[in-house]
Amino acid sequence: MAGESSYYQKPWLAHYEPGIPEHVQYESICLPDCLKRSAQRFPDKMALSFQGYEVTFRELKTMVDRFATALTDFGVRPGDRVAILLPNMIPCVVAYYAILQIGGIAVMNNPLYTDRELHHQFTDSGATVLITLDLLGNRMIDLRPQTQIQQIVYTSIGDYLPFPKNLLFPLIGKRKKLAADVKSAPAVYRWKPLLAQYPPSPPEVKLDFEGVAMYQYTGGTTGVSKGVMLTHANLSKQIQQLLSWFTGAFEDSEIMLGALPFFHVFGLSVSMNLAIYSGWGNVLVPKPQPPQLLEAISKYRPTFAPLVPTMYIGLLEHPDIEKTDVSSIKGCFSGSAPLPVEVLNAFEKKTGSIIVEGYGLTETCPVTHVNPYKGQRKIGSIGLALPDTECRIVDLDDGQTDVPVGDIGELLIKGPQIMKGYWNNPAATAESLTDGWFHTGDIARMDEEGYFYIVDRKKDMILSSGYNVYPRDVEEVFFEHPKVMEATVVGVPHPKRGEAIKVFVVLKEGQTATAEELMLYCQDKLAKYKWPSEIEFRKELPKTNVGKVLKKDLRAMELEKSQGS
Repeated sequence: MAGESSYYQKPWLAHYEPGIPEHVQYESICLPDCLKRSAQRFPDKMALSFQGYEVTFRELKTMVDRFATALTDFGVRPGDRVAILLPNMIPCVVAYYAILQIGGIAVMNNPLYTDRELHHQFTDSGATVLITLDLLGNRMIDLRPQTQIQQIVYTSIGDYLPFPKNLLFPLIGKRKKLAADVKSAPAVYRWKPLLAQYPPSPPEVKLDFEGVAMYQYTGGTTGVSKGVMLTHANLSKQIQQLLSWFTGAFEDSEIMLGALPFFHVFGLSVSMNLAIYSGWGNVLVPKPQPPQLLEAISKYRPTFAPLVPTMYIGLLEHPDIEKTDVSSIKGCFSGSAPLPVEVLNAFEKKTGSIIVEGYGLTETCPVTHVNPYKGQRKIGSIGLALPDTECRIVDLDDGQTDVPVGDIGELLIKGPQIMKGYWNNPAATAESLTDGWFHTGDIARMDEEGYFYIVDRKKDMILSSGYNVYPRDVEEVFFEHPKVMEATVVGVPHPKRGEAIKVFVVLKEGQTATAEELMLYCQDKLAKYKWPSEIEFRKELPKTNVGKVLKKDLRAMELEKSQGS
């Protein structure tokens, strides 16, 4: 009972910065109305910048209205699903807001996915229209007959470029594989001519604040991706929670670094939607590799940079960071995967900016926890629960009993950002949601002050010789090694121990090391039962689009090896 009362007493509230409320006074405003309001408040302000081509809030609103009219002409009605398959570019933002404005359900998809993965998401969602890139056009035309998709609209990187890039692109685009010819097929339309053909006068649709706005598919790091149903209220209240957290930290003049993919819920909420709600400019980076990120920071002077750990690591390793002025950035947000302590310290030292680490999941829209921006940040902690967010740590076996403060268990969350459920999957919904509490599948603990720590994914925990081994404990040690750039740990089958610990290591450029050298390094830093039995060197690790290592792929490879031997 003592453990239960501790979580319900919300000890984290005592460590909120002054001005951050326990409860937010939410306005019931849907995202399309947020755009309308920002266009009225800041009509001539840059809303989106792509490779130097700028769109004002007024222009963005007009484009959204034109595309909403086109979708209506295609037959899209409230509740119909429309798929977007684009990187961070202007038509991606326009299409998303147009779909929501007419009551459609947006389905975001990863352009790096295979046809098999996309087929699952298209058919599972029942999408009837697809907006994509010319580079993917022919593949999507071939895939269309296996889905319910009727119309395909394709855009090109060259559609919105400033002078003189717009003149050079037709000459070099195809040669550099940045553009492609799309074969002729019925009901396939080019973006710009389509937009020009429709007036900015879509039908007035009254949106249901509690109704479903989008299906956001899970990353599939632990199995087949599921369609998370996020409502207009989820999306809007998440932004309002985040803004309440950063009370007094930001102004109307902020510029967002739009590097996180918008097709992932982290980038969607924390970059795209947050900027539009707030009336901030957003510098779009469709390929967030170190050279492109450094160029965007140097040229366009963003002030707020939400990134994922692999991006921080890549920037630190890139030689150009030494000669790039990164002083415009006031704040950084890190999420999607644990940020190694060494990386956090090195990046802050290099740039002078503050990295605030947070936590969330696709099912939570995604942010549930953040470290204070100006208050006490605890290194290695995901921080405090956001306003209106309740949390408990429960027993790993029964999933119900609260464990004492400081003990490890599964993290459960309740709040306005929690999904409605999984689309077309009542069994998975019932398993994940009980009495409004979402079972995260993450192993966590809370300290006496209400700061939370993620120990590991429940599915990633290794049971070796009867001991629970949390991969992150081992990974942190390897990240501290001066020659190691990345490391990830999985359990592999073992005849005596059940599972043994295997480490996959990516070395820094130009470095060499042996497995014996790294084994020796970790022996005085880890309990003996946590020592790895094997170390494999790799050039890169398999990852999702937001930098989460696909441990399930590594485990599957190891299982196949053990069965074949």
